[in-house]
Amino acid sequence: MSENFGTPYSEYPNVANNGINYDWAVPGYPQPSPFEFNPETIPLHDNRDNRDIRDYPSSDRVNAKVAIPRNAQPSSWTSSGRVSRACENCREQKAKCSGHRPTCHRCLDAGVPCSYGDRKREKMVKQLNDLTTRVETFDALLRGLYPKLDTSSAQQVDQTLRELNARTPLTQVNPSTPIPALFTNPSSHINQSVLSSRAGASPRSISSGTVDYTEEDFDRDEKVQATGFVGEHSEMVWLYRLKCDLDHKSLKGMKKTTERPSISSVNYFQDDSEILFLDDIDLARRPPQQIANRLVETYFHVVHPTFPIIGKAIFLNQYRSFYANPNVRPGKRWIIVLNLVFAIATRHAFLADQLQPNCDDHQTYFARAWKLNVGSVLLYHPDLQQAQVEGLAAFYLLSVGQVNRSWRLIGIAIRSAVTMGLNIRSESESITHFSKELRYRVWWALFMLDIVLCETTGRPPGTGDIFCSTPLPVPFAEEDFWDKRVAQVITDQRTRNAFFASLISDTMTASSEESTTLRTPEQHGSGKGKQEERASQTGAENLTPNSSLYFLYAVDLAHLLREAINTLYAPRAMRQSWHDIETAIPTLNNHADNWLSRLPAEFNFTTLDTTHQFLQQRTGLAFRFYATKLIILQPCIRRLFQQPEASSPGTVCDQMAALCVQMAGQMLELLPEEPDLTWLYGVAPWWCILHNIMQSTTILLTELLARTHVGTAKAVDITKKINKATRFLKEMSARDPSSKRAWLVSMDLLSRHGSKFGFDVDTEI
Repeated sequence: MSENFGTPYSEYPNVANNGINYDWAVPGYPQPSPFEFNPETIPLHDNRDNRDIRDYPSSDRVNAKVAIPRNAQPSSWTSSGRVSRACENCREQKAKCSGHRPTCHRCLDAGVPCSYGDRKREKMVKQLNDLTTRVETFDALLRGLYPKLDTSSAQQVDQTLRELNARTPLTQVNPSTPIPALFTNPSSHINQSVLSSRAGASPRSISSGTVDYTEEDFDRDEKVQATGFVGEHSEMVWLYRLKCDLDHKSLKGMKKTTERPSISSVNYFQDDSEILFLDDIDLARRPPQQIANRLVETYFHVVHPTFPIIGKAIFLNQYRSFYANPNVRPGKRWIIVLNLVFAIATRHAFLADQLQPNCDDHQTYFARAWKLNVGSVLLYHPDLQQAQVEGLAAFYLLSVGQVNRSWRLIGIAIRSAVTMGLNIRSESESITHFSKELRYRVWWALFMLDIVLCETTGRPPGTGDIFCSTPLPVPFAEEDFWDKRVAQVITDQRTRNAFFASLISDTMTASSEESTTLRTPEQHGSGKGKQEERASQTGAENLTPNSSLYFLYAVDLAHLLREAINTLYAPRAMRQSWHDIETAIPTLNNHADNWLSRLPAEFNFTTLDTTHQFLQQRTGLAFRFYATKLIILQPCIRRLFQQPEASSPGTVCDQMAALCVQMAGQMLELLPEEPDLTWLYGVAPWWCILHNIMQSTTILLTELLARTHVGTAKAVDITKKINKATRFLKEMSARDPSSKRAWLVSMDLLSRHGSKFGFDVDTEI
């Protein structure tokens, strides 16, 4: 082996070989012996510098090397012993290298380029960095193209990315390397690998439109306690942040004299007002039948289509029997349900200025129901009527502006429903299919109210798909449940799945099959059975639009809204990069557009028709649709407000922010040009209309006061819409204290920051 290494190069050829020190040799290899040294192979004198490589024996030229010319002048450097790494030229010549950078002494003396090649590890790191750069480039390209893809192409991209993610286990991901991730499906949760890679990020370092901390003590005083925690997807937080930011900019450079205001300063609901109950109320009193009939009719007209928590046919039979036969003694909980129906209907009549003479006010009916139920709600085991009582009470509290109390009560109602298994599909043979469907509707009514309170308070939804297999509500009236074809759809699960697949959006179909109806293994096969095809064709083609079909589409949209809240506003979303959030927003927005495209013509609110048969249902879906859009798109408005430099024209964020402002304007365009309370409380979702108006108004205020120049056409248009909203709020203030507070909060903001846009601020009701 020694002959392969040869003799180490010496700068002192006249020194005898016996004095050569081989301490520089690489450890672990045999040291060359001086007795094996052949002076004829490599002469020790400088005359070898004038010798051409062709003069060497052919055996030495198997791997011919390029000779390094030697200087005639003696070298001025001396060996300093072993070096950690030799340059390419010295390694090729197996010559001693000085190891100096950027040029070793030997190459410097010879006047040739000197380079230190990459080691294997460095080469791999370099290759990995190059590949990572390519992936990031392709990722950015895909993000830019994804919102422009059609539905089929987007689904193909989603499927491919899901497969790639499945083949890349989390344990194999380098945590120090940024991981490109796309939100490929709004029904799936945030990519866990990205969460892991962002886990160490500061909660303030990423501007994603949400936070995972709170700066306020919600136990500080009674007013703050009444408001409670308000999350990022509530318009109250949007308004609060706008107010704080504008005040901060206007007071910049001035000494801070007061502490930061609480979010309760912009709370326009009535949670800080006590609910008073009369002590001498007659619990057995009932209104005259004529008044009762009017109240029951009002309830089933303006509430039941959106909140079908009680079975209409069964309740009306019991109600007629109760008034027709004085000897009938229904249960206490049924009496409570009846009084809550009266309370809700009377509240609506009061707002619409349609109260009948000699009719008790809505507070009296609610107090009677509450006193009949007090002390038992938390101690009795729940039954179906108890869940209905709690749900109706939560609805009433929402309608009077007691949002915090309503949110707590809907949580209790959902717990009662879960206790009875209403969140699970029933296969009991002792329950008729008619009763099963009514129970399913109780669950979905609670679900719908919970979603409204979730977006109003900014708190997490109280329901989820993971522990829910309740089938979606069938789009048939109760009186049709005994029809043979309807009964087949209700009782056969596969037929039911095929029927719904022809009605609702692709996203909801997948969600209902995977997490709501739990498909059986044979359903995963290719093609539908003949029975399913017949049900799908006859059901979808022969279905007449009705209130139950409207409720199905409302539930479908509510699922999308819940997924948007979980994806964009949950505290864990704070650990996402803005790039990931920005990709999720167009995806969710596309799903909302797909939902709209699937609406039947009778429910399509984009066409102007103020005399339509389903005007109330169309208007309700319109407000729900625009509210969903605003929650999906609002993070882009917030992003551009926080970081104006991110507002480059043509970017996804800029486009989505512009769309958000457009949707807010279209929501207000649903209202008549001049305030009309008869229309507002007769057609619109009156129990939450204040929330919807303030949603859109806050978006427009943010755009106007933070990102719009005075005198532009944009400023004129937004100012016109805000004036319309404030006129409605002022008109509503006459009968609704919450609307009065909302109007005053808006006027306060405009008086301090909107004068330059020409607002005529009026604080007198």
